[in-house]
Amino acid sequence: MKIRFMGKNDLESVANVHKLAFVRQQHSFEWMQCSFNAFPRVLSFVGEKDGKIVGYITWGQKSGFRPEAVIELEQLAILPVSQGQGHGRQLIMKSLPLLKKQLLSNGSTLKHILVTTGADNFAQQLYKSTLGAEIEATIKNLYSDDEVLMIARNVSI
Repeated sequence: MKIRFMGKNDLESVANVHKLAFVRQQHSFEWMQCSFNAFPRVLSFVGEKDGKIVGYITWGQKSGFRPEAVIELEQLAILPVSQGQGHGRQLIMKSLPLLKKQLLSNGSTLKHILVTTGADNFAQQLYKSTLGAEIEATIKNLYSDDEVLMIARNVSI
């Protein structure tokens, strides 16, 4: 799978992935457009297979531009028909060096990664195995159910 920065021409395809992956959320195009327009605070990447976007990942810098950045893995989504093939892992692993390079161009380095996800979301294992993220807290009834806050400290990828 090829990983690259998301471009403006990718918004329709990425919004479609969002709509199919997050069925309770609305206004997928507007949501993805807002994320795209927040560059360089938010960095968005797409994963392509056979010329088609099968997933995306968005990383957001927290609490201002700092010399040591805390980055949130804001969203990771894969088309339902392409799930279970390792695309999420590839998006994380291949976008992180691009993220770090962008941070360096702004005089910053990666300190920690923050992730929030559903308490019952199987993706917790993905975040633990790829990033070393550990659960720090559970937030009761935040969105549609409980959420866990995970932090990956001093990521070396």
